[in-house]
Amino acid sequence: MNAAMWKDLLEAGMLVCFGFSWPINLYKNYKVRSAKGMSLPFILLIVIGYLFGIGAKIIGHVSGAAPLNYVFAVYIFNLVMVSGNIVVYFINKKHDRENGLIK
Repeated sequence: MNAAMWKDLLEAGMLVCFGFSWPINLYKNYKVRSAKGMSLPFILLIVIGYLFGIGAKIIGHVSGAAPLNYVFAVYIFNLVMVSGNIVVYFINKKHDRENGLIK
C-alpha cells in the first residue's frame, strides 16, 4: 500500500469512528424529546468542520491532486447525521416549549 492509500484509509478510519457516534446521538436525542443537554452552537461547529473537510476533498479533486473516493462518502454520511441532530434540536425545543420547560 502506498502513502496516499494509507492516508485515505487512516482518514476514513477517523471519520468512521466519529461517524458511529452521530446516529447513536441522533437516536438518543430523538427519543428524549427534549433539547436539554443539546448545544446548537456545538452541532453547528461540527457541521462547519465537515463542510471544510468536504470542501478540501472537492478542491483536491478539481485541482487533480486526488480523486474523490470512499472518504468523501464518509464525510457526506457524517454531515447528514449531524444535520439530522439540528432538525431534532428544533423539534425538541418545540416539545420543551409545549411542556413549559422554556418560554
